[in-house]
Amino acid sequence: MYDKLLALLDKEGAKYRVIQHPAEGRSDLVAAIRGTAPGQGAKAMLCRSKDDARSLILAILPGDQKLDFKKVANAVQVKKATLASADEAERETGCVIGAIPPFSFSPNIKLVVDPGLVTTFDEIAFNAGRLDTSIVLDSSDYLRIAQPLLEPLCA
Repeated sequence: MYDKLLALLDKEGAKYRVIQHPAEGRSDLVAAIRGTAPGQGAKAMLCRSKDDARSLILAILPGDQKLDFKKVANAVQVKKATLASADEAERETGCVIGAIPPFSFSPNIKLVVDPGLVTTFDEIAFNAGRLDTSIVLDSSDYLRIAQPLLEPLCA
C-alpha cells in the first residue's frame, strides 16, 4: 500500500512529505508524534451497509472527531451503516486498522470525506498503509487525486 500511495502521489505531482515514526494507530498519539494537530489527521474507518454487506464505505473524518453512522448511511443512501470488522477491513484494504489511508483503491469501496477535514487545514496527515509511516499531504491535492464524496460524517 505504501508504495502504491507514493507512486500515485508522485504521478499526480502532489505536494507531500513522508514521516517515519514509532508504530502507532491511535489518532491523538500519532498526531503528537507527527507534530500535527489531531484534527489534521485523516481517520479512516471502513464501514459497511447493514442492508447489503457487499456495500463498503471508507469514511474519512478529522482524527479528533467521532463518526456518526446515520450520517454515513445518509451519505451513501443506505438504511444503516456499521463498522466493518478488523478482519474485513484488512481483507478489503490490505491494511490493519489504524494504517488505512484515506484513498480507495477498490471499485467496491465508496470514499466519503467529512468536509471539515479538508477545509480546516491546508494539509492532512495519515498513516500510509503502515503504522510506522505517515504522509502529510496538501489538502487540495488530496481532493484532486482522491475525488471523494464530501458529506458531513461527524457526530
